[in-house]
Amino acid sequence: MPRSVWKGPFFVNFPNLKQAIERSIPIKTDARACTILPSFVGARFLIHNGKDYLPLAVTEDMVGRKLGEFAPTRKRFSYRQTKNK
Repeated sequence: MPRSVWKGPFFVNFPNLKQAIERSIPIKTDARACTILPSFVGARFLIHNGKDYLPLAVTEDMVGRKLGEFAPTRKRFSYRQTKNK
């Protein structure tokens, strides 16, 4: 369920956002619930997935979604091949 309209989007204030966009420095964050705003376009983030920080470059198509949607928290499962095959 989306956040209520009268509350507005949830976002975190990144104080050095303009400098990070100009210098293409990634911003390290744990705020997975932060909504991507139009001012974030062109920025690079390092989003925490519980173990590591995964890189993300924000594009116009990502506006309105959450940062955490682009950093999966679970490993992909695959069956191991056996030697006796």
